[in-house]
Amino acid sequence: MQRPQAIKHILSVSYDENLLITRRLLLEKQGYRVTSALGFVEAQARCQQDGFDLFILGHSIPALDKERLVKTFRATCDAPILTLQRHAEMEFQSGDYRVPAAEPGDFLIAVAAVFSQQSTLH
Repeated sequence: MQRPQAIKHILSVSYDENLLITRRLLLEKQGYRVTSALGFVEAQARCQQDGFDLFILGHSIPALDKERLVKTFRATCDAPILTLQRHAEMEFQSGDYRVPAAEPGDFLIAVAAVFSQQSTLH
C-alpha cells in the first residue's frame, strides 16, 4: 500500500506584495502549503524556521539580499532553492534552480519539476 504524499510546504519571498499574493494563490491552487514573506526583515525571520520543502526567491529581491537570505535559510533548512529572474538579470548562483519570472505557467512547471526530481532521488 502506497503512503499518501505529504503536502509540500513552500516559503515564498518577494519585495512586491502583489507578486507575492499572486504566487501564493497560484501555488495554493496547485495544492501546496505556502508561507509568504514580504521584505527583507520578514523574510530573514521566516528563513530561520525549519520545515520547508522549497524556498522561492522572487525577482524583485536585490542580489545581495538574496545571498543573505540563502545563507540564513541554509543554516536551518536544506530544502532546494528556486530563484525567479528577470530577463536581463545576471544569473543568481546560490540557488539550486532558476526560472524566468515572465510566465506563471513556467513558474508552476518549475516548482513541480523540483518536487518531481526530489521524489526520484529518494
